[in-house]
Amino acid sequence: MNWHSRYTQQANWTRELRKYLFLKTKLKTAERVLEVGCGTGAILKETQTTTLHGLDIQPAALIEAQVHAPNASLTCGDALSLPYHSKCFDITFCHFLLLWVSDPERALHEMKRVTREGGYILALAEPDYSARVDKPAELAVLGRWQTESLQKQGANPSLGGKLAELFYKAGIALVETGAIESQGKDAPNSAEWELEWAVLENDLAEHIPEAKIQHLKKLDENAWTRGERILHVPTYFAWGRI
Repeated sequence: MNWHSRYTQQANWTRELRKYLFLKTKLKTAERVLEVGCGTGAILKETQTTTLHGLDIQPAALIEAQVHAPNASLTCGDALSLPYHSKCFDITFCHFLLLWVSDPERALHEMKRVTREGGYILALAEPDYSARVDKPAELAVLGRWQTESLQKQGANPSLGGKLAELFYKAGIALVETGAIESQGKDAPNSAEWELEWAVLENDLAEHIPEAKIQHLKKLDENAWTRGERILHVPTYFAWGRI
């Protein structure tokens, strides 16, 4: 599984949202910006500001991030205990992260702690797989299987729907929240489709027989070809001010 390709795909999904939010939060004039859970640098490489920091818990991801975002200052660390002084960033953001941390409210508290007064906190994308829609009906099992797999991996598949509440509990003054435009309304190109299935196969490999996975993959391909496929995972954003 090429995770940088996956993170880049996800970055493509939120590019227009990031343009909007980074304009609202005046990112171009911000002196210090932090991405929590920066992965391989798919977002960092497109983020332009004076001093850019990235944190991730996976050393291997940071090695790759150094290649893609050489101007960023990278740190290996935990989102639940950020290794930075209090009130030292103008903007702190994350992207498809909070569903993966064991205590997302604590992670937001940490993001709040390291952000200066008057600064901004952004959660750019958090999905709600519990509300995933798959049509035709014979493909609905894909959503159930992936939700179960994410839970077994330690993720909270329904976190997206709780994002605004988490900001409130963390004491972050919410400015705006909403759903990102669906990525499943149009047929994907072949590369996007193969990448989506690479993720599914990675998630399901240890839990579902290979023959069943390949059968559904063929059904999925045929449904897209016929124009009958609907795939929608509600994904939410939120941003607030300290």
